[in-house]
Amino acid sequence: MPPQVPQPNKPNNFYFFYGHRKPSQNRPTVRGGLFSNRQTLTPSSTPKPKLKPKPFNIKDWDPHFLSNPSPRSSPPSPTLRLSPIARFIVDAFRKNDNKWCPNVVAELKKLRRVTPNLVAEVLKVQTNHTLASKFFHWANNQKGFHHNFASYNALAYCLNRSHQFRAADQLPELMDSHGRPPSEKQFEILIRMHSDANRGLRVYYVYDKMRNKFGVKPRVFLYNRVMDALFKTGHLDLGLSVYDDFKEDGLVEESVTFMLLVKGLCKGGRIDEMLEVLGRMRERLCKPDVFAYTALVRILVRAGDLDACLRVWEEMKRDGVVVDPKAYATMIVGLAKGGRVQEGYELFKEMKSKGFLVDRMIYGKLVEAFVAGGKVGLAFDLLKDFVSSGYTADLEIYNCLIEGLCNLKKLQKAYKLFQVTIGEGLEPDFLTVKPLLVAYAEANRMEEFCKLLEKMQKLGFPVLADLSKFFSVLVEKNGPIMAVEAFAHLKEKGHVSVEIYNILTDSLYKIGEVKKALSLFDEMKSMEPDSITYSIVIQCLVDLGEIQEACVCHNKIIEMSCIPSVAAYRSLAKGLCKIGEIDEAMMLVRDCLGSVSDGPMEFKYSLTIIHACKSNDAEKVIGVLNEMMEQGCSLDNVIYSAIISGMSKHGTIEEARKVFSNLRERNYLTESDTIVYEELLIDHMKRKTADLVLLSLKFFGLESKLKAKGSKLLPG
Repeated sequence: MPPQVPQPNKPNNFYFFYGHRKPSQNRPTVRGGLFSNRQTLTPSSTPKPKLKPKPFNIKDWDPHFLSNPSPRSSPPSPTLRLSPIARFIVDAFRKNDNKWCPNVVAELKKLRRVTPNLVAEVLKVQTNHTLASKFFHWANNQKGFHHNFASYNALAYCLNRSHQFRAADQLPELMDSHGRPPSEKQFEILIRMHSDANRGLRVYYVYDKMRNKFGVKPRVFLYNRVMDALFKTGHLDLGLSVYDDFKEDGLVEESVTFMLLVKGLCKGGRIDEMLEVLGRMRERLCKPDVFAYTALVRILVRAGDLDACLRVWEEMKRDGVVVDPKAYATMIVGLAKGGRVQEGYELFKEMKSKGFLVDRMIYGKLVEAFVAGGKVGLAFDLLKDFVSSGYTADLEIYNCLIEGLCNLKKLQKAYKLFQVTIGEGLEPDFLTVKPLLVAYAEANRMEEFCKLLEKMQKLGFPVLADLSKFFSVLVEKNGPIMAVEAFAHLKEKGHVSVEIYNILTDSLYKIGEVKKALSLFDEMKSMEPDSITYSIVIQCLVDLGEIQEACVCHNKIIEMSCIPSVAAYRSLAKGLCKIGEIDEAMMLVRDCLGSVSDGPMEFKYSLTIIHACKSNDAEKVIGVLNEMMEQGCSLDNVIYSAIISGMSKHGTIEEARKVFSNLRERNYLTESDTIVYEELLIDHMKRKTADLVLLSLKFFGLESKLKAKGSKLLPG
């Protein structure tokens, strides 16, 4: 038999189980196991060009350099964590605009049953207290339904979120009416809510209800929370009464209990009782540690009771507590601020002898206190110690030392220290140069004053703005006369501004130098005065009796689209009333109340009086006047003019005279003033009557006929 020729091998069919077929996008290739290592082809894409790495820049990583930091992602909505049924209920509320209505009830009835846990889940995300309460009561009306503690607690949290904490406080009664007496946990929730919101009296209300109405005795931690809330909100006596209940219940104090009592008594200034509690704490439990004592010292420093601070300090030493740097810093800074810098300095030396690192703030406060006490030499000794300790003096310390030298009239040394400040690379501000400027002005050393201004200009100071601040300080310290004399030298150098003129003009007006104030105003007319300038000038002109000129200034302010000051409104209104221009004064009153946010009280009562005059009843007007005087407002000519204006428009002369007679009998008006105001009333009434007659003639077309007949009484 001839040998068989070997047939060529058939190519393998690459099916799923034979091997790997050619992969495509829609037919993945399987490698390894039957359903593992699946690979698919991605659509062909052009290769991305390789980007060159950018050089490292710290500004790209430091958050301080980021101009537009990416906003934080908002937390996920609490409704996303709800169960499907709870989400269905919430959606039913949302579809009906979060209002309880028959449509909501119809949606809820689609559910087979709403369980107490489901009620709690829905209430946890509710913010509408009305809807939450309706849903809570609807669930309770289901057959055989009873709320559990979780649903009651959820309702309490919901009411508190909506600021309905008074309604939340009634939940214990609601639970009791449902046959489920509240436990300590429910009261703890209410107490914690009020405590976090600093509602101390509400905390006590819930505590009293818990203990006396429902007979639930708090545990030690809850007593501590109640006392802490009461002490923090300043209800010391109530807190101590709670402590009496604590002892009556036979509970034993913890260290937290003692420290709460000690802090509360410190805040209330009852130091002897505080020391007694500390003694009991030592006997029964333990000695307070350094952190407790530091907290006590901090509380007493804030209260300004430095004697008590020192007593606590002695107690701390008696207990053998090792004082840490924080306690030293608290005590030294408190003594320095309280004017007892020498005792603070002794503690400072004690702190250094123990090898503690003295903080920069301690040096600064001691330097400030020594300068305030006139002990500039000791302040400089501290500065040397400060620098030798490795610190660099900051601008605040230099400012303080410059002020101290200026107070001692050592101006040359103060200027040298100012130059040292610049040499050390610090940027001086107005507080640095203010003492020097004031001292030069007081000593009338105006050449050095101007040299300092030139130096300030070179350093980039806003000279005119700083001069305005300087003149405010100088006027407050030495009065306007010295300020005006200093300003006379500066005018020659061109250092003038509208703001400086305003400060000086106002200060001169306040001391009664009205003519000098107006002379300054005449100097500045070429500088375009502002509304503040005209407001001051209005007051000056009214005092001189030049009411027409004052009205011109008022009109200029209105032309500038500005509003006069309240003082200018009051002054001009009184001036108009004084010359009998009552209608114009009342228009000004209305304009003031319509333009400023908080107008004068007498202006508000003026309109109230005019409104009361509409009844034509003197008793009602007198009632408004009595109310006004009870509020502490005095009666002035604006009020009397309001009575005249109101009675002329809406009342009679007889009723107005009754009001003035009543004020005369009660000695609010002299007899001469009563006569003057009655004459004003008659003149104003005549003027109003004449105006009405003219209007009537114009209305009926009789004015032209009377003029045609030769009448000369009518205005042309």
